Amino acid sequence: MQTVLITGTNRGIGLELVKQFLAKPYHVIATYRGKPSDILTELTQSENITLLELEVTSAESIKALVNKLDNQCIDILINNAGILGPENQSLENIDIEGWMQTFAVNSISPFVISQALLPLLEQSTAPKIINLSSMMAALHRESTGMYAYRSSKAALNKISQTMAVELKHKGFIICPVHPGWVKTDMGGEDAEITALESAQGIFKLAKNISIKDSGTFFTWQGDVHVW
Repeated sequence: MQTVLITGTNRGIGLELVKQFLAKPYHVIATYRGKPSDILTELTQSENITLLELEVTSAESIKALVNKLDNQCIDILINNAGILGPENQSLENIDIEGWMQTFAVNSISPFVISQALLPLLEQSTAPKIINLSSMMAALHRESTGMYAYRSSKAALNKISQTMAVELKHKGFIICPVHPGWVKTDMGGEDAEITALESAQGIFKLAKNISIKDSGTFFTWQGDVHVW
């Protein structure tokens, strides 16, 4: 049985991804911030899930996670945890401290977590890292505002691409993925798809991508997204 580790699983896409992988089945390591939600806790009725606390911006918390994993092989890492960023993200009014926090969560933490878990991923025959990005990070899109969120996800795209090049010789498959405009706390009620639909697409993509796809920016539907 393969093992997948997913960050940010208390709700939204992360929670639905846990359900998708449990149903196949995979051994799922689901990380959460603070305390697990009631819905996530209910999933522990399955013997194939492990819940572990993780504050993605804390070096100590990441180190504690690695220690708890005790050299366990990980086949797929999905860096799902992310934030929209501060309320003020306009040209005229931007929260600089909030911008830096957005980078810490959306850009730096996926790199640090991936780096910390490399020895466990290297035990897999085809290790995969999926970084949840956004179409709002694509440089070809001409849009305004949301500086913190857009720039943090654009940085994540470049981090993903660079890691893919650097680790390809070890068989790593690393891809940023646009999860769609999703009806979550972040996406809002006017969004186009549900968290379930997004998770179903990401699950299929994570299962099917191969080494030839490494470094590609995908959509949740499995289509190539323009950088």
